Amino acid sequence: MEKVIDESLQGSSLKTKSRKKNVRKLYIESYGCQMNFSDSEIVASILADEGFNTTSELEEADLVLVNTCSIREKAETTVRKRLEKFNAVKKSRPHLKVGVLGCMAERLKSQFLEEEKIVDMVVGPDAYKDLPNLVREIDEGRNAVNVILSKEETYGDVAPVRLNSNGVTAFVSITRGCDNMCTFCVVPFTRGRERSRDPRSVIKEVNELWEKGYKEVTLLGQNVDSYLWYGGGLKKDFDKASEIQKATSVDFAGLLSLVAEAQPGMRIRFSTSNPQDMTLDVVKTMAKYKNICNYIHLPVQSGSDRVLKAMNRLHTREEYMKLITDIRKILPDCGISQDMIAGFPGETEEDHQDTLSLMEFVKYDFGFMFAYSERPGTLAARKLEDDIPEAVKKRRLQEIIRMQQKHSLYRTRQHVGKIEEVLVEGPSKKSDAHWMGRTSGNTVVVFPKEQYEVGQFVNVKINDCTSATLLGEAVGMAENTA
Repeated sequence: MEKVIDESLQGSSLKTKSRKKNVRKLYIESYGCQMNFSDSEIVASILADEGFNTTSELEEADLVLVNTCSIREKAETTVRKRLEKFNAVKKSRPHLKVGVLGCMAERLKSQFLEEEKIVDMVVGPDAYKDLPNLVREIDEGRNAVNVILSKEETYGDVAPVRLNSNGVTAFVSITRGCDNMCTFCVVPFTRGRERSRDPRSVIKEVNELWEKGYKEVTLLGQNVDSYLWYGGGLKKDFDKASEIQKATSVDFAGLLSLVAEAQPGMRIRFSTSNPQDMTLDVVKTMAKYKNICNYIHLPVQSGSDRVLKAMNRLHTREEYMKLITDIRKILPDCGISQDMIAGFPGETEEDHQDTLSLMEFVKYDFGFMFAYSERPGTLAARKLEDDIPEAVKKRRLQEIIRMQQKHSLYRTRQHVGKIEEVLVEGPSKKSDAHWMGRTSGNTVVVFPKEQYEVGQFVNVKINDCTSATLLGEAVGMAENTA
């Protein structure tokens, strides 16, 4: 499983439209990947029916929830510091209750509730529908916990509240859980087995978003390429399905087609892909529909076959490179990004050089790069010695980052002089006189506002660039994506 972690969003509190009849206040803070932020929207929707409006002011909250991530040690450390802060606020608001949601919940439930006594409630990622009961438990003065992992729950019947939304882009979850046992990853243990959401509920949510004015959706899953709907149930049990179920099953390429055809004026993205599961059917589907964005996040983690095997990545360097070559043939202008881990246990200097040479071959548009951090409970933590010195990890990570910066600038320069279709998402962070949006390939574009508005597709001539941003000027409205 790969996780794309947007550092700018970490710890942000979520706020949505209030219901007049609701009198209690929910403060919810999210950490980690897009799945966690999407889950927070589901939680807010469930608790809105229980009398809670969201607030961005901690001091006025009746219930504080932290949606947590276990992918890196830094995230866990940050969450612990936030829990200390929330408990300090409790001194002036004795009725305040604090709960932990998500990936840390299952792993650290005993520590949080019984040993450290820093929370009132612990809720795992498959137990959010039990929140009304759990809230009643803590209202009556008892600790509450539900971290049971489900084989069926997809939250397909819960309409998420769109929190802190720009009203233009939204996430739509299509799978939960993960069957890939990458040795560095905790997700199979914290989110359970892989199961897919009914495509009809996905289409229904996409249609409702279009009706509300949204112009882009990202289909979200731990591993979207593994999407497989055959009437419900775990992916691993597909071989036990009836012949009719198998014949009428929907894979990810099929779901992409359904979504693209349902709303031809809406941009479609997806995240995250796994090299071992991605098929060329998906890439060909992307090429077939103009409204499916030309962008694939395709984590590799290492360029060394030896390290990939130690990570239990079920693809080789050669297979990954062939997949990249095939994608480029079908979609020559496709934006491709990566996840990379520096200093995995046992990584030699030769292994590191293999990673750099793979990056040179692909020349990614951008990436998410980390030094290896041992996560308790993972196979790597149990079986592999974290034997790479921190100084070596940091040096290798810096070399990876420098190479990625070089390649990012190479890729953005290829846009200069071209006219790109950009979906306007909101004001630029650096200038209120400029709009910010993205190309189909997911590159950020900044241009003067003029008469254009949020949610419009605008043709922008690219005049200049940095390694991360395209700078241009609007030359007119883009045609409808259909």
